[in-house]
Amino acid sequence: MPEHVDVLIVGAGLSGIGAAHHIQSAFPERTYAIVEARETTGGTWDLFRYPGLRSDSDMYTLGYQFRPWTRANAIADGKSILRYIRDTAAESGIDRYIHVGHRVVRAEWSSESARWTVAARHGAETVTVTCDFLYVCSGYYHYDAGHTPQFPGIERFGGTVCHPQAWPQDLDYAGKKVVVIGSGATAVSLVPAMADQAAHVTMLQRSPTYILARPREDSLARTLQRVLGSRRAYSVVRWRNILKSTLLYQIGQRRPDFVRSAIRKATIRQLPPGYDVDTHFRPSYRPWDQRVCLAADGDLFSTIRSGRVSVVTDHIEEFTETGLRLESGAELEADIVVTATGLRMLALGGIQLGVDGHDIELPETMSYKGMMLSGVPNFAFAFGGVKISWTLGADLTAEYVVRLLRYLDVHGYEQCVPINDDPTRATRSMLDLQSGYVQRSVHEFPMAGSRFPWKVPSYVINLFRLRNGRIDDGVLRFSRRSGTRTSSRSPRFAGSRALS
Repeated sequence: MPEHVDVLIVGAGLSGIGAAHHIQSAFPERTYAIVEARETTGGTWDLFRYPGLRSDSDMYTLGYQFRPWTRANAIADGKSILRYIRDTAAESGIDRYIHVGHRVVRAEWSSESARWTVAARHGAETVTVTCDFLYVCSGYYHYDAGHTPQFPGIERFGGTVCHPQAWPQDLDYAGKKVVVIGSGATAVSLVPAMADQAAHVTMLQRSPTYILARPREDSLARTLQRVLGSRRAYSVVRWRNILKSTLLYQIGQRRPDFVRSAIRKATIRQLPPGYDVDTHFRPSYRPWDQRVCLAADGDLFSTIRSGRVSVVTDHIEEFTETGLRLESGAELEADIVVTATGLRMLALGGIQLGVDGHDIELPETMSYKGMMLSGVPNFAFAFGGVKISWTLGADLTAEYVVRLLRYLDVHGYEQCVPINDDPTRATRSMLDLQSGYVQRSVHEFPMAGSRFPWKVPSYVINLFRLRNGRIDDGVLRFSRRSGTRTSSRSPRFAGSRALS
């Protein structure tokens, strides 16, 4: 580890590698390093190993803007995404500046020195590094373990219980009866994948989820690649998908009954005649109040039609020696139970922030432009959003950080901090989703405001604002270490080469 860098990036997953690419490309002489808590890179796409792991967004928007996704599959498997992330790091030389096995536990800002002092655990030691700008790309959930409710009688169960986040690589489910508890994105991809070998798979849900069938391959993308070449085709398809998803979300918010009806009709066409669609595939909430799940090539529906998969909508009363007893009185026999019951959310990777000797309590801060925190200087975090493909938001954040650092260079500033000095501004949750995993932890995250820049608008509007809007907007305050505003040029960030 270097003793000091200009920019320290926390996290070597999809967001961290993308952030490093933007920083390195814009400032070839700037020093930076990436610290990663796990022993390898890739983040989510290395952590999860369950069968059927795949993207729940198309790769033309989940992929980086600067590196086109050129493979045929628009809905990609986990191994392909992991390879894409690592290839991006290797081709840009970013992998030389990644320090794995370093879990950041605390970061303390000093206005006197205009620097962060960051403490990371590395084995039994605590390693310290200072930086001028701290950029956290650690995602939004616990990597150590997922969420598993306390199920009555689970200790009696004679079979195997596992969570997708800690998938046993030696788990043999061939010819076994499997019950998957949950109906989110993980279950929707896991269930049809296990159905290929299992005797039977039951998806047990408390309530239905919106699920849309979508082709694995994008025929328009393949045609445009032949005509326009990979890079131009990627840009066209990326924008097509951005506008399409934005339009669908807006219609879903304004005319939820219309969208609900359209999804129901599409679902009926995917299922066997006479199937009880309203019990198992008609959610009570509006579309996009929770994330809409994708069934690649309609694989979940096809396995239901084949009889290899069943969907049961009920509540668990207790586990038995041979399976589960439900509140309706029905019993499900199982050899294996998979608890696809969600994530445990974790803000900023659990890092404790401090400013001039005072600990920062995240719920007392407000999120500025969805990437900075009120009262926290020289700091940004990657949060791709919950209504769009993650990388769209993460890439946009990285672009803005580059603009911000250039502004500091040009004007000779050393510190920038968002200040919330409007006591009349209404506050609301930063995480605008009703999903259970969000609601369990939303109180631990920063707040958002009722209007920009404390409230993030739709992606398209935000894109123009962050790329073209003023940096010095009256909310973001700038200073030198003396605390006085200045326009004199400073070489603080215009310094030297990257350090390994």
